[in-house]
Amino acid sequence: MKAFLLICFGCGLLSITTYAQDSTARRAKPNPAMKIQLVEVSCGMCQFGLGGNDCKLAVRIKNKAYYVEGAGIDDFGDAHADDGFCNAIRKAKVQGTVEGNSFKVTWLQPLPAKQRKQPKTKTKQ
Repeated sequence: MKAFLLICFGCGLLSITTYAQDSTARRAKPNPAMKIQLVEVSCGMCQFGLGGNDCKLAVRIKNKAYYVEGAGIDDFGDAHADDGFCNAIRKAKVQGTVEGNSFKVTWLQPLPAKQRKQPKTKTKQ
C-alpha cells in the first residue's frame, strides 16, 4: 500500500512540476547587446498558414513566418482566448535569430492586444 501511495504521489508531483515550468524566453530579460525587433506573433498553423497539425507559436518577419523555438504558444496566455495567438495576430518585441526554418527566441514580449471597439447600440427613448 505504501509503495502504491508513493508511486501515485510521485506521478502527481512530476506532472505538477512539468506543468509549472516556464519558457526561457518569458523569464529572460532583453540582452542589451542584441537588437530588439518588432514582429508579428501568432499561431503558425491558424494564422500564418504554416504546415503542421498542432497550434505552435510563430513569428512573421518581413512577410516570412517561422515557428518559434524557446517559447510556447500558451506561455503568454490562453492561445484560444479571443485575443489569444490562435485567434489574433499580435505585435511583439523579440530578440533571437533565424536559423533555417525556425526562429530561436531568447526574449519575447507580446504587446497588449488591441481592444476591439464594441458596436454602439441604439437605445429607445
